[in-house]
Amino acid sequence: MGDKTIYTIGRQFGSGGRQIGKALSERLGIPYYDKELLSLAAKDSGFSEALFQNADEKPSSSLLYSLVMGNYPMSSGALGFNEMPLNDQLFLIQSNTIRKVSSQGSCIIIGRCADYVLKGNKDLISIFIHAPLEARVKRAVECYGIDPAKAEDICLKNDKSRANFYNYYSDQKWGMCRTYSLSIDSSLLGIDGSVDQIIQFTEIVEKHRKEARGRI
Repeated sequence: MGDKTIYTIGRQFGSGGRQIGKALSERLGIPYYDKELLSLAAKDSGFSEALFQNADEKPSSSLLYSLVMGNYPMSSGALGFNEMPLNDQLFLIQSNTIRKVSSQGSCIIIGRCADYVLKGNKDLISIFIHAPLEARVKRAVECYGIDPAKAEDICLKNDKSRANFYNYYSDQKWGMCRTYSLSIDSSLLGIDGSVDQIIQFTEIVEKHRKEARGRI
């Protein structure tokens, strides 16, 4: 593997994205950041970790989202930091934490718009893990212990929440294949097979990057 690779993993609920991220971390021996980002962001900012947990992967509010969709001033700088809704302040703090951990070496970051936050980073490989709803419901019941009667609704509601968060804070669309470097159907490959595919893809990417540097 190369000197440094930053993996970001977006995932549908029940697709096994977190398990794939953890397995990749163990296979490569590099740090894994999921809920850990909330603790780090709290330490960096002085805000309560509970605030980050409450706002985790949620846009400010459905009302604010509907008012500003398409021309939100997050990117324009129209609002000062202290004038922003709390969730937006927390997102910016968390984004800085994502940039901080990614600057320290290879790592894996789960969700939280990390691929968008790090957009343009030459070391980035962004991944989206998905699976058919039937497979995700099965995993939710068998692996997460969710009530079978509620599993499908929970999968769909979590996907909607993640999509709203991602679409709100980025200028990209959650789950759209062109947004990511690699998209994987985990129902076809399983956890270990998905990790194998990511590593194989990384090797191909690194080869092309070396060849490109050689042409400069």
